[in-house]
Amino acid sequence: MQQLDTSLIDWSRAQFALTAIYHWLFVPLTIGLGVVMALMETMYVRTGRAFWKQTTKFWMKLFGINFAIGVATGLILEFEFGTNWSNYSWFVGDIFGAPLAIEGIVAFFMEATFVAVMYFGWGKVSRGMHLASTWLTVIGATLSALWILVANAWMQYPVGMQFNPETVRNEMFDFWAVALSPMAVNKFLHTVTSSWVLGAVFVVGVSSWFLLRNRHREFAVQSIRVAAIFGLVASGLAVLTGDGSAYNVAQFQPMKLAAMEGLYKGTNGAGLVAVGILNPAKQSHADDTDPFVMKVEIPYALSYLAERDLDAFVPGITDLIEGGYTTRSGARALSVEERIASGRLAIAALADYRKALAAKDEEAMRTSRAVLEENFPNFGYGYIKDPAELIPPVGLTFYAFHVMVALGGYFVLMFLLVLWLGRKNRIASHRWLQTVCLWTIPLAFVASQSGWIVAEAGRQPWVIQDLMPTTAAVSKLQTGSVQLTFFLFLILFTVLLVAELRIMTRAIKQGPDMES
Repeated sequence: MQQLDTSLIDWSRAQFALTAIYHWLFVPLTIGLGVVMALMETMYVRTGRAFWKQTTKFWMKLFGINFAIGVATGLILEFEFGTNWSNYSWFVGDIFGAPLAIEGIVAFFMEATFVAVMYFGWGKVSRGMHLASTWLTVIGATLSALWILVANAWMQYPVGMQFNPETVRNEMFDFWAVALSPMAVNKFLHTVTSSWVLGAVFVVGVSSWFLLRNRHREFAVQSIRVAAIFGLVASGLAVLTGDGSAYNVAQFQPMKLAAMEGLYKGTNGAGLVAVGILNPAKQSHADDTDPFVMKVEIPYALSYLAERDLDAFVPGITDLIEGGYTTRSGARALSVEERIASGRLAIAALADYRKALAAKDEEAMRTSRAVLEENFPNFGYGYIKDPAELIPPVGLTFYAFHVMVALGGYFVLMFLLVLWLGRKNRIASHRWLQTVCLWTIPLAFVASQSGWIVAEAGRQPWVIQDLMPTTAAVSKLQTGSVQLTFFLFLILFTVLLVAELRIMTRAIKQGPDMES
């Protein structure tokens, strides 16, 4: 592993972020819309009404358009680990590759097998078989997300592995510790439930468009009812899993939590910022400038969110840099300078071990390995030059987090209002609400993207928490080649997105074929 110039690192990060952001436009809609269409086909099988069959076919058409383009962007994303982040791939390939392999062998092939029956099996297989194929396609898409999220969660909370100094690789010794870590389980549940919310918002919004155009009113009203019930349930689950996500972040990534809340100086009984504007004059964790121009807090809520204790101490950015406070285990928190020193000892011990290995000096190997193992938890800090590097982009993380939370609350209110009017059979007569629901579709994508910005920008500079910063993970490439591929991907993905929007818009304008 080696450190390279910052322009190469920044362009490599930008390229990966571009690919991930575009890919994540398609994935949550695939997961969420898939469940809605499967529920509708279930109603068709249970009732035998042709209405539900044609309704299912319409939403299935939109699902297929989105699914195809999502696969194309996802394939490029996985190849970038080897091309742009080869040091990372070498360092953790034995662990990171396992869930990706399972995703490809099990989940992707499961989707590919049953999606054909789902689309071309109408009238050729029994209703029950076709319904099973639809649900298995949806389950396959969800399992695909599971294994990707297991891999991502391991980067945020590395467990179930041991470092082999002979190969300079981390090797998995406990698969289930990786697959069932609290970070992995909760990340999967929160991502999937939030994707369900997006799918429900999409169906409600598109159905509202039909009501605004006074077309296919029964189809639109029934679709809205199914999606709103599903969306409200999904929203409740997303709130619960979101709370679990915040708790895990507090336990394993306290710097990310501090950035999410703009918290610089820790305190007992910390309040949660409900609304706030960061102070642009705040330049450093060490200055005395107030980090907020204004804020409204919920008293004690952050302490409860982080530790399940209203009076618990929550460290801020300054505390995490300077150390010295008492951790939840009762130990004194190390300062970043101390962790950097420890990390450099680990790196030096690894070099000594490699030399002793080449010389077949077993005594020196034992000595250097003991030093390495003692200091390995801080291994990544050895590549940090300035403690300020460990502070993620506070403004981006703070605002993305609060936008996500605010929109999540808005979706709950929207679903409640839609269901309340639906019970009174008045949803079709409120054009203002139909307009609101239609324009809520892009807000659902904003919320989804905001969640990933919090997860990924908030853990910077780490590729693997505490073990590998981005400076040590990137491939040794020509900066110009990364710049070129960045712009090529930007053009390609934009063309794909425009194509999807045009094809999907055309399909929506055609509407469901309720006569066949």
